[in-house]
Amino acid sequence: MKKRLITSALPYVNNIPHLGNLIQVLSADVFARFCRSRGYETLYVCGTDEYGTATETRAREEGISPEELCSRYHAVHTEIYEWFRISFDKWGRTSTPQQTEIVQSIFLSLHAQGFIRERTIEQLYSEKSAMFLADRYVAGTCPKCGYTDARGDQCEECGSLLDPTDLIDPRSVMDGTRPVIRETTHLYIDLPAILPRLQTWMAEASERGRWARNAIRMTEAWIRDGLKERAITRDLKWGIPVPLEGFEDKVFYVWFDAPIGYISITATLTDQWEQWWKNPREVELFQFIGKDNIPFHTVIFPSSLLGSGQDWTMLHHMSSSEYLNYEGGQFSKSKGIGVFGTDARETGIPADVWRFYLFYNRPETSDYTFTWDDFQEKVNGELIGNLANLVNRTTTFLTRFFDGALPPEGAALSEGTVPPEGAAPAGAHHRQAFWNEVRQREAEITEKMEWAGLRDGLRRIFALSSYGNRVFQAAEPWKTRTTDPEGTHLLLADLVYLVRDLAILIEPYLPATAERIRLLLGAAPGESWSWDMLGEPRGLSRIALPEILFEQLSDELIQELRDRFSGSQADRARRALEADAASGAKPGSPKGARDGKPGAKSDKTRKDHTVSENTVSENTVNENRPDGNAASEKIEDRFAEKVELRAAKIIEVEQHPEADKLYIERLDDGTPEGRTIVSGLRGHYTPEELLGKTIVVVANLKPAKLRGVKSEGMLLAASSGEGDQEIVDVLFLEGVEPGSRVLLQGQERQASPEDSLKRLKADDFFALPIRASGGTVFVGETPLVDAGGNPLKTLRVSDGAVG
Repeated sequence: MKKRLITSALPYVNNIPHLGNLIQVLSADVFARFCRSRGYETLYVCGTDEYGTATETRAREEGISPEELCSRYHAVHTEIYEWFRISFDKWGRTSTPQQTEIVQSIFLSLHAQGFIRERTIEQLYSEKSAMFLADRYVAGTCPKCGYTDARGDQCEECGSLLDPTDLIDPRSVMDGTRPVIRETTHLYIDLPAILPRLQTWMAEASERGRWARNAIRMTEAWIRDGLKERAITRDLKWGIPVPLEGFEDKVFYVWFDAPIGYISITATLTDQWEQWWKNPREVELFQFIGKDNIPFHTVIFPSSLLGSGQDWTMLHHMSSSEYLNYEGGQFSKSKGIGVFGTDARETGIPADVWRFYLFYNRPETSDYTFTWDDFQEKVNGELIGNLANLVNRTTTFLTRFFDGALPPEGAALSEGTVPPEGAAPAGAHHRQAFWNEVRQREAEITEKMEWAGLRDGLRRIFALSSYGNRVFQAAEPWKTRTTDPEGTHLLLADLVYLVRDLAILIEPYLPATAERIRLLLGAAPGESWSWDMLGEPRGLSRIALPEILFEQLSDELIQELRDRFSGSQADRARRALEADAASGAKPGSPKGARDGKPGAKSDKTRKDHTVSENTVSENTVNENRPDGNAASEKIEDRFAEKVELRAAKIIEVEQHPEADKLYIERLDDGTPEGRTIVSGLRGHYTPEELLGKTIVVVANLKPAKLRGVKSEGMLLAASSGEGDQEIVDVLFLEGVEPGSRVLLQGQERQASPEDSLKRLKADDFFALPIRASGGTVFVGETPLVDAGGNPLKTLRVSDGAVG
C-alpha cells in the first residue's frame, strides 16, 4: 500500500485567513483524516509562506522587521487552525535554515543542468525610495480587465498573471510616485527548455492521478499559449539569498521558493524527509489548492523538480477548487472583506458547524457564494434536521424504552422481523435489505473520498443519514414498541449501528462531533474507529445517555452576524469604536462590558420549537452541550443540574379555542403572578377532574407558543399504549404547597421559588428520561419525592414513560 503525502497551499503569512483561504487547509485535513482511517501511511504538511514582497511591504508599513511580522502572524494562523482542529503532521514555516538549504540546492541543480538564464531587463524603479520595485510594490490598471488596483504580479480581479511593466498608469505602493524604468539583471528558469519533460510527465500523471478538470484546462492553456522564461530573482532584502556570484544582493522570487516549502517543512519534521520527497515509486502526492495557484503547482514547481535532474516525488492528484465568494462580492484579505478565521471563532458557533458548511458547499466545479441565509438554511436543515436528528431520535428512543441496551449480537443479520398478525407490512424492518443498502452507499462514499471528492462524499453521507431517518419514520417504532418489542429493538440496533457508521464517515469532516457520538455509543475516551468497521453491525452493547449535538441558528443571530461582518475590517473597527463611544465604554473593552458583564457573550434568542407528547417519534433538533464529558455522567447528576420541578395547583381550566386536544390551565405556582400552561389532556381528563388538583410542573422550561397561546412550562404525566389505546396518568400531589420543589431523593437544594435554575429547552428535558416503575416515578435509579419526602406515585400507569 502506497504512502500518502498531502499538502495544501501554504497560507501567506501577512494577514488573517478568511473562509475562502481556509478551504484548502481544511480540505487537505479531511483527506488526511480519511487516509489515516483507511490505514494508509499518511503525512500532511503545511505552514506559513513567509518570504516575498508582501511581507516586506507590510513590515515597513508597521515599522517592524519582517521576522517580527512573520512570528506574529504565524501565531495567529496557528491559533485559528488549532480551533478548526486541523490535524497537521507538521505545521511549519518557510523562513527556516532547511528552506534556504533545499531551495539553494534545487537552484544549483537547475543551474548545473543548464536551465538557468541571465537576463538584463528594464524594471520599474522608485527614485523617491531609491529602490527597484518588485512586482508587489507596483499597482496600476490591469491591461486585461481594467481593474484599477491590480498588483505587478497578478490581477486580483481577473486572475491574470502580470509583469509590473504591463500595468497601465503604474504607481509605487511604497511612496505613491510614478516609477521610472531602469535596467537590472535577473535570473530566469528556462521553462521552454524544460517543456518536453513537463509534457511527458503531465500526459501520464494527469490521467493516472485524475486531476481536476480546471487544473488540466488551465495548465493546457498555459502550455498552448507558449511558456516563457520566468524570472526567479527579485531586488529585495527579505528572502533566500541567491548562491551565485554577482547576484548576492538579490533573493529568490517567492513563487519559486514557496512550493519548495512543502519539502523543507517535511525536513523540519524528520531527517528522513527524502523517503517522502525522493521516493516516487512508493509515495503518492496529493495537493489541495485554489484555482489561482494551479499553474505554480502544475508548471513552475514540477518544472523546477524535473529540471533538477533528480528523482523527486511528483504530483499525483491535484484537487483544485474554484472561488468561494461572499454575499454577492469577493472575499478579500487586502480589503478585509468577508468572514475571517478569527471572526468564525468569535461567533460562538462551533468549528464543526463551519467545517460542515464549507464542505457541503465546497466550490469543486464552480464558484460558490457564502450568504448568511444559506448558512442558516444548510445548518438547520441538514446538519441539525438530518444528521443530528437521526442521532438524537435513535439514541433517545433506545434509552427511553430499552434502557439504552442493544439486543444480543446473535440476531445481527437475521432475515428480518416478521410483522405481527394484522400489522401493516410497511412496518416490517428487513435487516438484510437494510444493510445491503447501507453497504452499497458506504462503498460509493469511499470511492468518492479516495479521489478527494470531498463535497460529493459529504453529501452522500448526509443522503445515507436521510435514508436512516426514512427507515425510522416508516417503521413507526413508537407504535411497534408495544406490538412488536423484539422487532423494534432490532430496528433500533440497526439504526444505532448506522449512527456508528456515520460517526466514522463524518470524522474527517466533523472530528469533534464524531468524537461525541463515539462517547455516546459507549466508546472509551480517546478510542478511535477505523474505516474497515463500516457495514459490520457488531461490537456495541449499551449506549450512554443521549446528548444534544447542535444548536439551531436563529433569525436574530443570523441578522446580528450579517450586520457585524458587513463591510471591510476597517468599517467594523469604526463601528465598534462608535458603539464604545456611544455607550461610554473604554475602547477595546471586552465584549459584553457595556451591560456590566465583562467578557460575557450576548444571550441570543433561538427559534422556539414545540415537542409533543411523542417527541421521540418526531423530528427533534440538537444543540451543543457546553461540556464534552456529559456522556459519562450519571443521569441523576445531569437531571439535578438542569431540571427544576415544582408543585403547582390548577385554578382554572379551559378548552383551547384552536386545538381539539388541548387545555389551557392557569396555575398557582407559589409566585404572585402564577403561570399558564397548555397540555394535551382533552380526551383523557375532564376539566372537573383537573380543577383544584396539585400537579408537577417543569418550571424552568423555556416558554413556547402552542397554537397561539404561550405555555410557561409542562405538567408531568406517565403514559402507556398508543393511539386510541393510550393511557395518560397525570402525576397528582397531596398535601404540598404550591411552589415547593420536587427533588430527587437525597438531593440538597433550597426550595424557594426564587432559587431557579437556568431556562431549559424542551429537547434537553426529553434527553433526560423519567420513568414509572411499579407505580413509583424514577430518574435513573433514584425516585422523585415531594417536599415532604414522599415518592411520586402513579395511579393508572404502573410502568411507562413520564413526560
